[in-house]
Amino acid sequence: MEMKAIFKTARCVALELDDGSIYESEHEKKIFVNGRFYGTAKNVIFSVYELEPDTDYVIGAEGESYKAEIKLHTSNEFLTLNVKDFGARGDGIQDDTSFIQAAILSCPKESRVLIPEGTYKITSLFLKSGLRLELSKGAVLSAETDRSRFPILRGMIQSNDGKDEYNLGTWEGNPDDCFSSIITGIGVENVEIYGQGVLDGNAGSDNWWYRPKEKRGAYRPRMIFLNRCQNVAVQGIQVQNSPSWNIHPYFSDHLKFIDLKVLNPKDSPNTDGLDPESCQDVEIAGVYFSVGDDCIAVKSGKIYMGSKYKTPSKDIVIRQCCMRDGHGSITIGSEMAGGVCNLIVKDCKFLYTDRGLRIKTRRGRGKDGVIDGILFERIRMNHVMTPFVINSFYYCDPDGHTEYVASKEALLVDDRTPSIKTLIFSDIQAENCHVAAAYLYGLPERKIECVEMKNVQISYAEHAMSGEPAMLDGVQCVSRMGIFAGNVKTLILDHVTIEGQEGEKIITEHIEDLIES
Repeated sequence: MEMKAIFKTARCVALELDDGSIYESEHEKKIFVNGRFYGTAKNVIFSVYELEPDTDYVIGAEGESYKAEIKLHTSNEFLTLNVKDFGARGDGIQDDTSFIQAAILSCPKESRVLIPEGTYKITSLFLKSGLRLELSKGAVLSAETDRSRFPILRGMIQSNDGKDEYNLGTWEGNPDDCFSSIITGIGVENVEIYGQGVLDGNAGSDNWWYRPKEKRGAYRPRMIFLNRCQNVAVQGIQVQNSPSWNIHPYFSDHLKFIDLKVLNPKDSPNTDGLDPESCQDVEIAGVYFSVGDDCIAVKSGKIYMGSKYKTPSKDIVIRQCCMRDGHGSITIGSEMAGGVCNLIVKDCKFLYTDRGLRIKTRRGRGKDGVIDGILFERIRMNHVMTPFVINSFYYCDPDGHTEYVASKEALLVDDRTPSIKTLIFSDIQAENCHVAAAYLYGLPERKIECVEMKNVQISYAEHAMSGEPAMLDGVQCVSRMGIFAGNVKTLILDHVTIEGQEGEKIITEHIEDLIES
């Protein structure tokens, strides 16, 4: 049985023990560090803390019928800057922002800024390149909620010669003014944020979630915002009560999000868990999500950003994660005008979300809005209302209810027309489905090219119900159906079973070319 290190710094390591389980093992395993008992872990991906820099370690794991071991050497660390030495109190009363920021700006390379146990009131902290920021166990970065105290990141700033532009702020796929986030990175590289602490946005219906869609001064901040950053890793911490999206990497590459917890109330508005937007080479592993909107939403901007910068989100791997509650487990779009390709989701659990995979697109996203190379493999779902949804008529934006967006007739293919190419679903088990097994609806003028389902088992809940696709005009309420496929060129079904209630049939009336194995 193989155990490997998937993230390592001077003070901690994240490990993956591949015992064939998805997200968590049936039984806890005992963890040993240099022969001494460290603790227990149940998740496939787990972390070991309180290590010393530049030191050899042997870390072992023991289960009921196995032993695994790995040898590793921790990274070098030049020095530690404790934020309390800079004046931070961690008493939950004093505003500690400037003291922690001073420690960050003073930190040399290969060194850490340590935030020890305590509650630190802050507004926004700005990262710098080469930083290692550790939130110790018991440390809470507790955000203020008075928007007048947050800097504003302007959406677009023109260069002095009028020939270029500088994009700082963003909101739902457009360059727009937003408040700086609780942790903000602008153009930084080689950053590690890790530890056992908590990042708390303190959002509620009396502050950030009051009239949430209104732009009041600027749009709501995120918990972590990475704008045009490189080589950033976030590991271990708990992120909660975000004003809007929790973690938002934006035009950033080579990112790792490992062994996190991302938590928001089920009814909190627009509190997506992690939204990579126009990002490349992203690993999301061992993360637990329970949020009020999509757990992970992969995006690439609306038409201005997509057509101008032509930067897709691509080469993204999501594995050994658990998505609970929220609208979608994994969503693509609807801001996808730059395209999304080479997305792999494997060895994950989806629990009590509205949808498993959800693709949201529409006319007007543009010719660069291409979705291709999407693979879902070894996924286990329970009480997901509809496991697979593709909606090519998603009626967001001011023109969302126009005839151009809503028409089910074939319109002219032009520069405004997006496309969906190949999606593969393999080894999927979905229990207690509540509405439909799959609802796939492409554009009539540019049909979904290929959807392949292999070894897919879906069963219905005892009291399954009728429903209708969200954010789609002109569709009647649908009862418990199997697979609806409208405007799909090729649907390949290989060992697909749908059981229970009225879902014992597969509805295929609108498929242009059906290949059954």
